[in-house]
Amino acid sequence: MDEDVLLAEQLAYYRAGAAEYDRPYAERHDLRKLLTVVDDLPVAGDVLELACGTGQWTPLLAARARSVTAVDAAAEVLALARTRTASPTVRFVQADLFEWQPSRRYDTVFFAFWLSHVPPARLPGFWNTVAAALVPHGKAIFIDDGPAAAAAEEVVTKQSVPVALRRLDDGSQYRIVKVFHDARTLTDDLTALGWSVRIRPVAENFIGIAEPPTAADRGEESAGRPARPGPDGTVNAPRPR
Repeated sequence: MDEDVLLAEQLAYYRAGAAEYDRPYAERHDLRKLLTVVDDLPVAGDVLELACGTGQWTPLLAARARSVTAVDAAAEVLALARTRTASPTVRFVQADLFEWQPSRRYDTVFFAFWLSHVPPARLPGFWNTVAAALVPHGKAIFIDDGPAAAAAEEVVTKQSVPVALRRLDDGSQYRIVKVFHDARTLTDDLTALGWSVRIRPVAENFIGIAEPPTAADRGEESAGRPARPGPDGTVNAPRPR
């Protein structure tokens, strides 16, 4: 499967379905409850929000941040996000996240339900972009679907990239990238890239907080110690030393 074609179809889905984007938040109590976790997360300073969609998370971030730069590729969802968050401290940017590079650094990079839409082959590059966007000791905070959420999706099998089929009210259907990350595997992958990461399962979802390697860390040899889940199910991995 041509990855670029798939990503173009994914973007087309979110553009065409902008008016239906918020429906899961209205219909699912677990998603509405998940929105409340922002108050317990280390959101601080200048925040970069990737794939902000219609801005469900943006005002919650703005309440904790000095400023928010919210980026999305779809003009249609950004138009809705602007109506939801009318704050002088929030700036919206339309850009393709697979090509866009931040022009400055931020204290926090936040993305909810975006990591699962990044093809596996592009994940190292994506995490490099996130690392480059953070100030020293800045944090990446991410929320997404875990493997249990796959039961609610129409998964397309035997594809070179994990794919799900989404349908809109007008009967149109679109293929999107949908990777249901396992907390342990994702922790191991990030640790291998030098990140310090903590991932906490929450029902069918997970919440991750990660810090990229410093210049000193990148110059050291990793000890390669495997991560193990704690008694609460949290997978917590130290930065390699």
